Amino acid sequence: MARRGKIKLDLTLSKVRSSLTNGRYLLADCDHRSSWARRLRDLVSGHYADMGNADNISQAEQVLVRRAAMLTLQLEMMEAKWAASNDGEATLKQLETYQRASNSLHRLLSGLGLQRRPKNVTPPSLQEYLRSKQARSDDIEDAEVIQ
Repeated sequence: MARRGKIKLDLTLSKVRSSLTNGRYLLADCDHRSSWARRLRDLVSGHYADMGNADNISQAEQVLVRRAAMLTLQLEMMEAKWAASNDGEATLKQLETYQRASNSLHRLLSGLGLQRRPKNVTPPSLQEYLRSKQARSDDIEDAEVIQ
């Protein structure tokens, strides 16, 4: 019987803590210049911004944000694969995995304070509307003078 080789990761406590704890890297021992790593960083920073930046987020919330960002990234990668092959079709197993990951992402985001923010659809008063219209026309005139 063939014996499978073991993958040995060179992850020492000092290596992991220095890169992950100080926020320099999201994952230990990987190329952070890759497109997926950049996208992961963008997702994490977007969540941090929504929550008031990293200084206002507890360690537990930071862990949940990283997990939510990774699930989002994986879902996006699945969507991209489906779009690139088989005319967008997915197998039943792929759809089940996608659905489970989507539900897990929803639970993570709910735990972080996912909330609906209603859009303000109240029309401005007539005076506010006229002021904004006048301000826009003044800006256009100023731009034409500069050119």
